[in-house]
Amino acid sequence: MSGRKRELTADEKQLWRRVASGLKRRRRALPEPDAALIAEHKPRSRAQNPSPSPAPRTPAKLAPPPAERGAEKRVRRGKLEIGATLDLHGHTQVTGQAALERFLAAASARGDSTVIVVTGVGRAGEGVLKRRLPEWLASPSVRPMISGFAQAHQRHGGAGAYYVFIKRSRT
Repeated sequence: MSGRKRELTADEKQLWRRVASGLKRRRRALPEPDAALIAEHKPRSRAQNPSPSPAPRTPAKLAPPPAERGAEKRVRRGKLEIGATLDLHGHTQVTGQAALERFLAAASARGDSTVIVVTGVGRAGEGVLKRRLPEWLASPSVRPMISGFAQAHQRHGGAGAYYVFIKRSRT
């Protein structure tokens, strides 16, 4: 292979002109600022003009991770049976939360110890159901039923699914 590039054919040139004409032109980069102007501008110190910092947000209390990591590891290895699976694809936030509450109540009544909740990953990797699931698991109606949750192994849905560990009922 030689180091010289070949010339485009007339057809290739015509095709390139058609493609390039449909593209938007980028703005040119701004010129480098003058060093003298940068030296003149001195940032104000915080002591001269303290700006109020925003109040720190207190994160919502989320359901804790599994009480023992052993259960999570056993599920991932296939040593612990998964009782049931809930797929939330196609649900809205309202119907998804209601379905989750019903599903976990039924799984707890059956005596399941581990279930999978599939939320999907969303279009940009952070779907609304995936983002809201920890909040739902921390809600007062669900929190007493579960001991924790963890992201599922790839064969169980990966980033779009969670293991939910259910407490044993004391009846």
